[in-house]
Amino acid sequence: LLFVLGTVSCTLFLAVNCLYSASDDVIELTPTNFNKEVIQSESLWLVEFYAPWCGHCQRLTPEWKKAAKALKGVVKVGAVDADKHQSLGGQYGVRGFPTIKIFGANKNKAEDYQGGRTSDAIVDAALSALRSLVKDRLSGRSGGYSSGKQSRESGGGDKKDVIELTDDSFDKNVINSDDVWMVEFYAPWCGHCKNLEPEWAAAATEVKEQTKGKVKLAAVDATVNQMLAGRYGV
Repeated sequence: LLFVLGTVSCTLFLAVNCLYSASDDVIELTPTNFNKEVIQSESLWLVEFYAPWCGHCQRLTPEWKKAAKALKGVVKVGAVDADKHQSLGGQYGVRGFPTIKIFGANKNKAEDYQGGRTSDAIVDAALSALRSLVKDRLSGRSGGYSSGKQSRESGGGDKKDVIELTDDSFDKNVINSDDVWMVEFYAPWCGHCKNLEPEWAAAATEVKEQTKGKVKLAAVDATVNQMLAGRYGV
C-alpha cells in the first residue's frame, strides 16, 4: 500500500524557527506521535497544519496559543509543522497554510475548520464540536477509535490466519524463514486498508490451505513500526 505524499507551497520562504515550544499549551505533533496522540485518543482535537515561514501562520500563532490555554483540560489543541512533515500534511490533504482540522468522534473523518482566526472564534468552534461529540455519545452514535490490530484480533474466524508482524518480530519470522511471505503495510486510519482487511483475511486462510502453510500472509502497522516501514520504502 502506498502513502501518497502531498506537496505544500507558499510564496514566502524565510528561515523561521518553530512557532511553538514545550512551554505552550499547544501540543507539537509529528508522524511519530500523531497516531497515538490524536487518532487513538478519546478526546476532541483541533490541529493546525502550519509552516514556520508562513505569515498567516505567524499571525495565527498567538491566537492559537491563547485558545489552547483556554481549552486546556477540555479540548486538545495541537500543531503540525507540515513544511517539515509533508507526509503527514499530505495524508490530510493539506495544500495551504494554515489548515485547521477538527478530529471529533470519528478520527478517520477530520472536519475542516472554516471559522475565524481569533481565539474567541476557535474556542467557540471547539465547544460546538465538543457538544456534538457528547450528544452523539449520549445517543449511542459514538464513532470511537478502533485500531487495525484491535479489529483484526477481535474478529476471529479467518482473521486468525493473518500474522501480525512488528519491528522486533519481522526478521525472525520472515527473513529467517524458508516460507514465502506476502506482507501488507497498513495504517489503522486508512480507508483503503480497512476495505482490504476482510479480503486479506480471507486470502490468508485460502492460501494457507492451498499451500499447506508454506505461503503466509502478514500485516504490519506501519504507523507503529516505522523502522520496518522505512526499511522497505513505505
